Amino acid sequence: MIKKLIRKILGVKEKKAQGAHLPTVLGAQEHGIDPRLVSSNAIRVTSSLQEAGYQAFVVGGAVRDLLLGVKPKDFDIATNATPEQVKRLFRRAFIIGRRFQIVHVMFGQDLLEVTTFRGAGSDASPKDEHGRVLRDNTFGLQHEDALRRDFTINAMYYNPATQEVLDYHGGIADIRAQTLRIIGQPEARYREDPVRMLRVVRFAARLKFAIEPHTAAPIAVMAPLINNVPAARVFDEMLKLLMSGQALACLQQLRKQGLHHGLLPLLDVVLEQPLGIKFVTLALASTDARIAAGKTVSPSFLFASLLWHQVLEKWTAYRAAGELTIPALHLAADDVLESQTEKLALQRKIGADMRDIWAMQPRFERRTGKSPYKLLEHVRFRAGYDFLLLRCASGEIDAEIGEWWSAFYDGEADAREDLLASADQAPAAAKKRPPRRANRSKAVIDSSPE
Repeated sequence: MIKKLIRKILGVKEKKAQGAHLPTVLGAQEHGIDPRLVSSNAIRVTSSLQEAGYQAFVVGGAVRDLLLGVKPKDFDIATNATPEQVKRLFRRAFIIGRRFQIVHVMFGQDLLEVTTFRGAGSDASPKDEHGRVLRDNTFGLQHEDALRRDFTINAMYYNPATQEVLDYHGGIADIRAQTLRIIGQPEARYREDPVRMLRVVRFAARLKFAIEPHTAAPIAVMAPLINNVPAARVFDEMLKLLMSGQALACLQQLRKQGLHHGLLPLLDVVLEQPLGIKFVTLALASTDARIAAGKTVSPSFLFASLLWHQVLEKWTAYRAAGELTIPALHLAADDVLESQTEKLALQRKIGADMRDIWAMQPRFERRTGKSPYKLLEHVRFRAGYDFLLLRCASGEIDAEIGEWWSAFYDGEADAREDLLASADQAPAAAKKRPPRRANRSKAVIDSSPE
């Protein structure tokens, strides 16, 4: 009633609100999208929906990337068809989601996400005690859907049939100004879904955009709300962030915005230590380089690298308390994985692979007899070997160990035997275990077999 009264008194603002329902329409000459960058399956889905009498558009990040001249990795479709109506049009279509229902349409290995236009948020939608929306399957009109999207640059709609872009919130202007701006009141939008704060960081780092001041202002204060988000959603978002191709920039933005505390505890401590920051920097730079080269990246290797200095610290502590090297490492890995599973919902397979990578590290010290040959046969050898090279490059352990293993890995049978003989003839003093140091910050590794 109060809102209606205000709108009645302030007729100009009512008129402005009505005008906000109409998008800016840009033709092919104005927006400059290259239609060859649009997925043939995305065109197939939008065409099928339009032929059935529905509206259908490529939406969100795909439109943003197309406007930036980049071929999108994923194509999302928005339509006024309900999930059930979408499902009936495609042979391999599956309705998923509880918080908001969407349809996955499959073409071979290609997955397209089709969402029904979301309506204006309802006060009756279930929320937790902090205001986070738990479930909202309210459907609506396109302008309402645009208002529900997070950032202006993600709230544009592209029609492949007409090659027109519909822009409701000045997204094209923000793309040209390289600005990241949230739609609506930042505090309310972050409270609805705290994961948006992580998305701000990811987009700003990946696109090299500046975060608009009002969008950035509440983040530091509202960061603790992320603790109320299901761990699986935080893990998914962190994985996107770390595999964005700008992982190091993303983590730097996390720290700048005050979002790192509690998400990855290593960022609270390790990045304050010279050895830790060098190791993490090398790991993330390697990940970014692989993504830039179009190579695959293992989440297991990535998280094993990020959490290694937590393991190293606990490993050193357990050995100082009298545990043998190998049992001490397993105890340290158990501690770290247990604490991180609560925060990031690490999948069992990823956790098992991380444990294998860590457990291989002492075995690289055994360079005599059959041990090196047995290690070569390990299913995760390559990951463990790459991890060893990171440790050498960061100065954590002697570079000679990595050089020896590189030669052994690449060598023929005779060369390998020569390497084993040279390792076996190494001076006894070099094989002795280095003394334990009281200063744990130096993190000396004792990997000799017990």
